[in-house]
Amino acid sequence: MESGPAIFAGVVFALFGGGLLVWTAARVRHREPVAHGVSPVASATVASVVALLALALGTWCFTQV
Repeated sequence: MESGPAIFAGVVFALFGGGLLVWTAARVRHREPVAHGVSPVASATVASVVALLALALGTWCFTQV
């Protein structure tokens, strides 16, 4: 019964992290800004770190099932 919320949270974090990582990689590959008005290197770095943290959190949620 308690594994349902952990699975849901894990899926949400995994989808968000994966989507953000793919989107960031696509923007960097096409040399387009990840965030407007911010340094391209800084915005790509911050977005990548947040994506990896979300993926790690999703993985942690899946281990709690």
